Amino acid sequence: MTQTTASKVTEGTLTLETIQEIITQKSVELLHLQFVDIEGILKHVTVTAEQLEDVVEGKMMFDGSSIKGFSPINKSDLYLQPDLNTFAVLPWTVEEGYAEARFLCSVANPDGTLFEGDTRNVLKNVIDKVADKGYTISVGPELEFFLFEADEKGTPTAVLHDNAGYFEPSPKDLGERVRLEIYRALKAMGFTIEASHHEVAEGQHEINFKYASALEAADKSTTYKWVVKTIAKKFGLHATFMPKPVFGINGSGMHVNMSFFKDGENAFYDANDKAQLSQTAYQFIAGLMENIKSFTAITNPLVNSYKRLVPGYEAPCYIAWSASNRSALIRIPAKRGVATRVELRCPDPSANPYLAFAVIAAAGLKGIEQGLEAPAPVDADIFHMSEAERKAYGIENLPGSLEASVEALQEGTIGRETLGEHVYGEYVALKKAEWDSYRTAVHTWELVNYQAKF
Repeated sequence: MTQTTASKVTEGTLTLETIQEIITQKSVELLHLQFVDIEGILKHVTVTAEQLEDVVEGKMMFDGSSIKGFSPINKSDLYLQPDLNTFAVLPWTVEEGYAEARFLCSVANPDGTLFEGDTRNVLKNVIDKVADKGYTISVGPELEFFLFEADEKGTPTAVLHDNAGYFEPSPKDLGERVRLEIYRALKAMGFTIEASHHEVAEGQHEINFKYASALEAADKSTTYKWVVKTIAKKFGLHATFMPKPVFGINGSGMHVNMSFFKDGENAFYDANDKAQLSQTAYQFIAGLMENIKSFTAITNPLVNSYKRLVPGYEAPCYIAWSASNRSALIRIPAKRGVATRVELRCPDPSANPYLAFAVIAAAGLKGIEQGLEAPAPVDADIFHMSEAERKAYGIENLPGSLEASVEALQEGTIGRETLGEHVYGEYVALKKAEWDSYRTAVHTWELVNYQAKF
């Protein structure tokens, strides 16, 4: 993928002067310059507020060879380019006369070109490609998480924080106070929170924030995961976005709601269509269905991801779409007009949101460019269909393991085209190594079932 010195993605609606005023007003002493590695794990380097102008000018260098999926040691010097619009004072650091703040950054080469191994840049490239076709992207992600008890050292245990169920209030919902503090922290950092509730499984929670542009939504998803973990730790708890941490109950998803806009209008809406969906929306759906197997390794990136994508726990594992059916992989929520959107229900919150949103948008765009036709919607309950019934509908399964997903990623074209050679190669190698480590490990299940018997 071509490296460029500038992107069409608009960054930095906050000015340097405004940020300087906030730093003075809030007595900010430290600035955390944040970015993510290939897996979406947040990293940061901390500098003093006195270095703000150097920070904004992109003069802060770091060793890229120490970051997973980044540079070889002989090309290790990389620079951080802060997005001024992501500046935020960290509410849990505010003390009398002292505070800390952060920027989310893109990564650049020494010559100023965007570093192709930075997954934030991967998403920016897709946004530019979509913009070339006259569209902008709106994304509303929904990230679920579990709260576990931690021991006296802060190490997570296997004990869930509560045994409440869907939408149950306190006193059964012991996480209500934790979610409130998370809400307050996110609000102070510029989030608009729409809903907060206990999820279906014991110890499982969800806090929904307002949709945004694709880059902002990925930034907010990254920030959200960090804030949730940080606040949970203050309560002596461990928050995890692992997709399936407990056998026998629902896992955690990251449903991704996406819309394309053109000339300020929702390109997925058509008031004259029976389902009030435009031809563009149907083509976008067709693009997702055509490419879903090839990008599942990105939206569902862990060995553990495929223990969530099994029948019986509300997670979609069958490739179909519907205007209302929650058993379908792709759903069209009821709201229309400006709120018309396509919801992809298989992604989970362990995914790198920059890569996940990039491949979803790229697959949908490919459907539009190629004029693909969506199959008929499936409104019946797919979860309770027999295998023969699913076959009659032409419903296929998602890949059943990380190994199968990586194979599909290599067989398809969407991954390499979207990620670029650097990220694609590093990602495939990483996931192959992960699968091989899992494949060769001896698990407790094997000892329980085989050790005494044989």
